This record gives sequence, C-alpha cells and structure tokens, in this order.
Amino acid sequence: MLDIDKLNEFTESHGELRRGRGLVTGTIALTLAILCFLGVLAFHFPQYLTTPELRKSYNVDVMRFILLAAMVISGGMSLVNIIFNRSRWLSSAAFLLVAASALLGGHKVPVHDFADHTPYIGLDWFILDLLGSSLIFIFIEKLFALRKDQPVFREEWQTDFHHFVVNHMIVGFVLLATNLLVHKLFGWAANDGIRGWIGNLPFWAGILLIILVADLVQYWTHRAYHEVPVLWRLHAVHHSVKAMDWMAGSRQHILELLITRTLVLAPI
Repeated sequence: MLDIDKLNEFTESHGELRRGRGLVTGTIALTLAILCFLGVLAFHFPQYLTTPELRKSYNVDVMRFILLAAMVISGGMSLVNIIFNRSRWLSSAAFLLVAASALLGGHKVPVHDFADHTPYIGLDWFILDLLGSSLIFIFIEKLFALRKDQPVFREEWQTDFHHFVVNHMIVGFVLLATNLLVHKLFGWAANDGIRGWIGNLPFWAGILLIILVADLVQYWTHRAYHEVPVLWRLHAVHHSVKAMDWMAGSRQHILELLITRTLVLAPI
C-alpha cells in the first residue's frame, strides 16, 4: 500500500491534481499528518523545537485541540480513501503518520518544566505559519485568481517550499545573528535621550513610529538591493521566481535575510 517511489515522484511533480481520484483529499491528509507528527515532536521537545518568544503567548489547550482536530481530519480523509481504493499509496502514508503521532502521545503529550535558554529551531512557527498561510492564501488565490489556470502545485513550488522550510526552521539562528549584528554594528548609536522620549510617547504613537521607521529602512534597503550590483546578486534569488503565489516570497538568500533584518531592527 505504501509506495515510496510514487510518493517521491508525486513530490517532484507539478501541475493540477486530478479530481475524483483521492489526490486532493490525500494531499490534504498527508500535509496535515506531517504537521501533526511535527507538532507532537514539538510537544515532546519544546525547549529545542519551539520559539521562546512564541511560547509565552500559547494557550496550550487550544494548541492541543488544533492538533487533535488535525489528526482526526487527516486520519478520516486518509481512511476513507484507503477503504474506497483511491490513491492508497498517498493516503496510506498519511494514515501511518497519524498513527505514529497517536502512538507518540498525540494531543495528550505532557509538557513539563524545561530550560528556557537552550538552542532551538522554530518548528512551531513553521507549523503554524504553513497551516495558517495555506488555509488563508490558497483560498484567496483561488477565489480572486489572476491566472485561473495556475495550479496550487505550480512549476518550481518545491524550490520555494524548501526556502520556506529553511527560513522558518533557522529563525532562532537568524534572530540570534541579527541581535548580535545590531549590537555590534549599531550599539554606539544608542541614545538614552531619544529612548526616553520614545518611551514617554503614547503606546499607539510608539507603534506607529516603529512601523514608519522600519518601513522606511525596508524601502531603502530594497532599493539598494536593486541598484547596488553586489547586493543585487543576493536579491536576484528572490526575483528568480517564474510563477507567483503566496509561497514565492519565501525564495530569499540567507544573507539577504540577515542583512535586511539587521538594518530594519537597528533603529528600533
């Protein structure tokens, strides 16, 4: 039932999924199953697989409910496809991952106290952003499509997905490197008087000022990427996309990511 060669061929292909063969529901089931499995791992090893800044805002009960719902939906879809012999090779992989997630504790994995200053990768941010972005943007792009014939799995989607994964999983490294660069390169420019003045502003005014400054820096940094030849060599990666969709923006050189984050955060 589980055919690795077919799965590999499927992930390396692009184009519209044929309806009525279980490919659409199988793909949804497999995607959810993978995210569920990763979510269970994040519950088991939160100190290494979750982002410290996000942990503080999590409602664990809500996270558990989302995980359970995703497991039920994925397991149900894949089981129906298996029973009716529709793309069993795809749905079997999804069902096995859901089963593995359940065996590892599923949504009931206990979370104990853990150290808060360990090295980590942003697996939680990857899971939530991929799930949320997929639900929102795929729906919007299909509803208000500029190119109605462009499939969800368009040409070179694998390349952009790889960038999406890497950019999210190394979020800890990016934040650490960015903070280090900001303090090393621009620490001398810190002014207590300006900090005090900004600190005394009303909350809404401070937020607007931060957005304005960050946006201005982002704009001029972007201009520099287009006009400075050395920087363009980095930025050209971002503009190498042949088909535009919500994931295309993830195609970004790691050095561009570091430079942009550093410059945008410097005045803040």
